[in-house]
Amino acid sequence: MTAPPAPTDPLAPGVQLRRGRASLAVSFLVQGAVFALLVTRIPAIQDRYGISDGLLPAFLAAVPVLAGVGSVVTEQLVKRVRASRVLRVVQPVVCLALLAVGAVHSMAQAAVALAVFGLAVGALDASMNMLGVSLQRAYGRSIMLGFHAAYSLGGIAGASLAWAGAHWKLSLALLYGPVVAVLVPLALVAGRWFVDRPRGHEAPGQDPREAGEAGTPVAMRLLLPLCLVMAFAYIGDSTVSNWSAKYLQDVLGSSEQLATVPYNVYMVTTLLGRAVGDLGVRRFGAVAVVRCGTVLAAGGFAVVAAAPGAWAGMAGFTLLGFGLCVIVPQTFAAAGRYAFEKQGAGASDMAVARLNIFNYVGFLIGSPLVGALGDAWSYRGAMLVPMALVLVTLVYARAFGGPEARYGDGHERPRTADVG
Repeated sequence: MTAPPAPTDPLAPGVQLRRGRASLAVSFLVQGAVFALLVTRIPAIQDRYGISDGLLPAFLAAVPVLAGVGSVVTEQLVKRVRASRVLRVVQPVVCLALLAVGAVHSMAQAAVALAVFGLAVGALDASMNMLGVSLQRAYGRSIMLGFHAAYSLGGIAGASLAWAGAHWKLSLALLYGPVVAVLVPLALVAGRWFVDRPRGHEAPGQDPREAGEAGTPVAMRLLLPLCLVMAFAYIGDSTVSNWSAKYLQDVLGSSEQLATVPYNVYMVTTLLGRAVGDLGVRRFGAVAVVRCGTVLAAGGFAVVAAAPGAWAGMAGFTLLGFGLCVIVPQTFAAAGRYAFEKQGAGASDMAVARLNIFNYVGFLIGSPLVGALGDAWSYRGAMLVPMALVLVTLVYARAFGGPEARYGDGHERPRTADVG
């Protein structure tokens, strides 16, 4: 008698990877919403706790500094604990820290809440991107931009909720409370399906039992070009975030209402560019996509600097969104791929954590740099500096090539046939 067919394993490799991909996208979306809810309500936070204009920059700078510390700690932590476990723990902490920022009763308590937020967000950013890089390696094709598209979508949702809260004059606790009540369970449920370092995707010649162990970190000098690209991309991003409204209103003479539009347009174009970016990488390769994004971003800064009026300036910020959006995800992917090829999965995780630090370096440098140049020289001239820095990416564009960066054009086949 013929034996009945074996039941389908619900956690077969392809199913497991698809679930891991969907759950990680949810995690990116949650983080995008949480971060937007914090940064878009900074004036309300300042008013609630009586933080002076002189003290506010210290509060704001402390978050990325501590995030960098959190990323360094995560580099050491993932030698002993999988990145998925780190992410499961720190994402609810980030959400609860946001709630605490809006619900505590003194400036000192708010400072502690922001410190916890900064440390946890550094660990969260590092572990999320570690998982994204390892999943892309398992898929054998570009999927990293899709995760960052989810982050952008979350950012748009968070900024919209913040606008509604400001419009209806909701307290921070009343705004953050229901949102966190939804996001924490969502993050916990999504965390059940995280996948990192899938079996069968070890470095060539590597024992599968060793693939999950900590690797020797790649020398920092070898990662330095990608670190510079990351920092310069975030200098450009922080320029848009912090100066687009002021530039449109004070330099290009727009109305106060119109001055709020460029950042929203930038966020939408970032989402659109990332949503289709993986298709571009599969078709043309990561090197071509990064070069194209770099030229678009530099062109956007040039248009902004030369704009005769507000609408031309908005067109420049639109170009910036389409250009900058592809650089950061592909930089994470390139660093992880390079380290994996050299020393295995453990080294890949550590490379991503180190690279993540330069996210915060660029964020810290960008806004003060443009402000100082604008005051000392002119804001039009200041826009040319991030333009020149972004163009440095063209020098290092070849570093973005690799197997999964090429898949889709016939040069490389996926490692797992049943991945969807």
